[in-house]
Amino acid sequence: MERLDPPVSPPLLGLVVFCGLFLGAFVDASVHSYVGAAFAPKGNAFVLHGGSEGLYASSPDGNATSGSGESFIRFDKITFKRPEEAAQSSKETASFTVQAIVFEVEDRETIGGSAYGGQRAVCCTPDLAKLGACTQGTVIYRTSNQNPKWPQVLTATFSGKDRSTTLPLHTISITRTGMYNLYFIYCDPALKGLVIEGKTVWKNPTGYLPGRMAPLLYFYGFMSLAFVILGLFWFSQYVRFWREVLPLQNCITLVITLGMFEMAWWYFEYAEFNETGLRPMGTTFWAVTFGAVKKTVSRVIILVVSMGYGVVRPTLGGLTSKVIMLGATFFLASEILELVENAGAISDIAGKARLFLVLPVALLDAFFILWIFTSLSKTLDKLQARRLMAKLDIYRKFTNALGVAVVVSVCWIGYELYFKSTDIYNESWQRAWIIPAFWQVLSLSLLCVIAVLWAPSQNSMRFAYSDDGSEDFDREESLSLIKPGPIPPKETHSSTDAKAALVFNTTTNSHNGDIEEDKRE
Repeated sequence: MERLDPPVSPPLLGLVVFCGLFLGAFVDASVHSYVGAAFAPKGNAFVLHGGSEGLYASSPDGNATSGSGESFIRFDKITFKRPEEAAQSSKETASFTVQAIVFEVEDRETIGGSAYGGQRAVCCTPDLAKLGACTQGTVIYRTSNQNPKWPQVLTATFSGKDRSTTLPLHTISITRTGMYNLYFIYCDPALKGLVIEGKTVWKNPTGYLPGRMAPLLYFYGFMSLAFVILGLFWFSQYVRFWREVLPLQNCITLVITLGMFEMAWWYFEYAEFNETGLRPMGTTFWAVTFGAVKKTVSRVIILVVSMGYGVVRPTLGGLTSKVIMLGATFFLASEILELVENAGAISDIAGKARLFLVLPVALLDAFFILWIFTSLSKTLDKLQARRLMAKLDIYRKFTNALGVAVVVSVCWIGYELYFKSTDIYNESWQRAWIIPAFWQVLSLSLLCVIAVLWAPSQNSMRFAYSDDGSEDFDREESLSLIKPGPIPPKETHSSTDAKAALVFNTTTNSHNGDIEEDKRE
């Protein structure tokens, strides 16, 4: 490869944008494996995206031998194979090159160029070769203004009829913090059908976690501690007033327990990932599953509380099956989405495929919110009409908490969209961990509010449903739908005969009394 010293036009930004948004931004494995991966045509080049990760600079006192404190990208047994037919048809004197190029995202404009301001190209064109700016058949690049040693380029060569070639073992030390991109590129169409096998290892000073995920290890440790504190508060109250516990409080106990397990599983998942560079699929599966169950149970509990279950109505009646169906559908959609994003390689699915998984979860969430606030409005109206002030007060606080949570969620979604739309090259990767962390904090905050409002106490039973007729909303609604019918003739005759008998007896008794008085006289 030759360097292009004169300034060049902007590179193939579309290539970097596409790979950055839908490939590199979501690659979670610090050990990137390539098993029969094929190259895709892009402009006048054939390109394979090898990975994109945020890497911190090596620590000054890092130990290069043990890897402690060192940040690097290591190429390990990268082998390129071409079809047998292509190898046999090559001339003995032919030579073909495949290049691996690593660059920091701020140096993206150093890749590619054009002659006389024409169409941009990744590979050196005949016009640029005539100018002596590069060698035809190689990738165009020029030295970075920030670091003269970058971009880093490695080359593997096919000679004659070689069927395969191997990239030299090499480790690139990272001395500057940034978002680094790796691309494998070849320019000669004679290598069409080329595939790659092997792996690259990306490491940060503190471990193998990608830079954008590294803070989440400490975050989930903090969240585990927060759930333990919440659990201690709740379970102490639960044990103290266990005779006064409501069914609703049992449900809250379940959610807190699920949250404790979820945070613990995520912490262990990130800790093992940081040690090995590979996601532990078993641990990831349980972390995702506990999270999906917790989100589903939380939404269902909030919905049934909004309907007044256990507080102003003893059952959900005909709505039970609908609530269960909605919850089961949400769990299934959420579980699939989280497994694809965390246990699978998200870089393997395109944006439209990911949208196909995100959209059902978003629509179900919107339906939950609509149903919750509709039910809350009806419950508040009934409590107000019955003048059940203690229950009305707690439901108003509950409604306010939910309203604040929804408003904050909408605002954060707007910020998240703005963040992702303005950071197309992932230059703000050091702040990307805040986005998933926020939703966990918001969920915990709402759970804390609910735990405080419905904490077990000696007065818990005053919030329970009482079957004294004053709160029987279901019966009231049912009776309002029943129209009075005509009284059967048989019942009418029976009633009339009874009244006549009563009059006759009264008259007879009065007459007999008069006779007795006459006899005495």
